[in-house]
Amino acid sequence: MSQENHSFPYRRNSHGPEKQYVIDAMTIGDSWRLFKILAEFVDGFELLGDLYPAVSIFGSARVKPGDETYEKTVVIARKLAEAGYHIITGGGPGVMEAGNKGAKEGGAKSVGLNIELPLEQNPNPYANVRLDFQYFFVRKVMFIKYAQAYIGMPGGFGTMDEVFEALTLIQTRRIKPFPVILVGKDFWGGLIEWIRSNLICGGYISPQDLDFLTLMDDPDEVVHSIKKYVIV
Repeated sequence: MSQENHSFPYRRNSHGPEKQYVIDAMTIGDSWRLFKILAEFVDGFELLGDLYPAVSIFGSARVKPGDETYEKTVVIARKLAEAGYHIITGGGPGVMEAGNKGAKEGGAKSVGLNIELPLEQNPNPYANVRLDFQYFFVRKVMFIKYAQAYIGMPGGFGTMDEVFEALTLIQTRRIKPFPVILVGKDFWGGLIEWIRSNLICGGYISPQDLDFLTLMDDPDEVVHSIKKYVIV
């Protein structure tokens, strides 16, 4: 195997063609990075401290207006906003844009937690409360800390990461068992079956752990499920 073709494209600086791979290169000044991390936490805590109730919506940055997933996200977010819930998204395009758009149309706070990325992530115009992050882990704290329900629309690695972050914290009782709703039975059904056949049957999780997840398709059902648990 050629090391030149297959080695991880990491460099100790962010200059030249490697820059697209390095958001935050490790350097001798790592201790100073703590101040940036602390500043991101402080900004998030101060801006979102009175946000209640809220729902975090996760999903792909790659879906476009007119796609079924995009339009369904707009509907879900708008209905939740009209019911009194603020909406938190990652602040970028795709599902994030759709969630912020629906929240704005429904008259709720439309929160965009934008992350600095070399590809895909540009702020959408529908977030009326916006924060910019350099660190994924700080951003995920805000997703979890200030929401009382989590919705996973179809998406990729980032969506999986965010959904399983919420599930892990619920399973380990670090947060309350807030609703975690996966929207799209065709998209998520295979994952649920894999969890049953591999994680539960293999003894890696308990059968009741799957109860933390709810699989739905209908926007009205999603809103009704959240309203039953999170009282406005």
